[in-house]
Amino acid sequence: MKKIHIVLLWFLPILVGVLSLFIGRYRVDFSQMFNLLLSGFGLRDGYSAGQSITVVLQLRLPRIIAAAFVGAGLAASGAAYQGVFHNPLVSASFLGVSAGASFGAALAIVLFSMQWLTYPFAFFFGMLAVVLSYWIARIYKTVPAIMLVLGGTIVSSIFNALVSLLKYMADAERQLPQIVYWLMGSVSSVRYGDFWALVPILIGIVILIFYSWKINVLSMGDKEARAMGVNVKTTKVIIIAGATLATAGAVCLSGTVGWVGLVIPHIGRMLAGNDNRLLIPLAISLGATFMIVIDTLSRTIVSSEIPLGILTALIGAPFFIFLLKKTKGGGWQ
Repeated sequence: MKKIHIVLLWFLPILVGVLSLFIGRYRVDFSQMFNLLLSGFGLRDGYSAGQSITVVLQLRLPRIIAAAFVGAGLAASGAAYQGVFHNPLVSASFLGVSAGASFGAALAIVLFSMQWLTYPFAFFFGMLAVVLSYWIARIYKTVPAIMLVLGGTIVSSIFNALVSLLKYMADAERQLPQIVYWLMGSVSSVRYGDFWALVPILIGIVILIFYSWKINVLSMGDKEARAMGVNVKTTKVIIIAGATLATAGAVCLSGTVGWVGLVIPHIGRMLAGNDNRLLIPLAISLGATFMIVIDTLSRTIVSSEIPLGILTALIGAPFFIFLLKKTKGGGWQ
């Protein structure tokens, strides 16, 4: 796949996002949308959109933007981790981000009645989980990949146990349903005031794009990377920090959404190969498009919204089996 094709694919999330504005239980046609946009930009006076403006601008648009950033952040992080650690089975949350963010959100729900606090709590504890994983891995000065994986497994286990404890302690009528629903993933409650979480996602994505060529070097092995003049330790820390920012911001917005950071990079490799300079931008576009589609399906399939985590698992797991069968485990060398 050529660079021009990837540039064109960056417009795919925009196209899908615009189309999803028209899809939902409340019907909005193209003429209403056109008049609504003209009225919003002050180009048409006297047009009253009524309920349409609330549905489109206050309900659908913020969740479409959030879903796009969530998918882009998770997919880019998954591609970066798979390249750095040369492991096709790692995903964006393998260092404990999702478990830490889940604990943060559950803690905020149990301690406070203000829903907006779940986002900063989830972001903080998601970042803390990765810091703890890296601290555990420093039992060896070189911080080998296997120790990072073990550190992430330990931290995830601890935070998952704490989440179970909070679910046990939570009020069964009010707090427990909120925790369970958050853990299944959703962007239905995202509003414009929550868009501060887009900033770390954007920063993380920029870091990963800027360091994409170094991910190529690291994927050849630490010895080869040092021979080519790359500071392996510092570069890994920066890439992990960028992926963590993107993942933590995504998880604090949407809750636990699996398979995106695992499947989307593999689809990108089938299209663009293993060159991360092409793969990461392509993963960003595909991840954003995928999450917009999943969110649109979640709010339109049935009358009550289906959590994102359920749909991503039902779609992602069978598709991953298809990818494994098609590639026969190859395509990584």
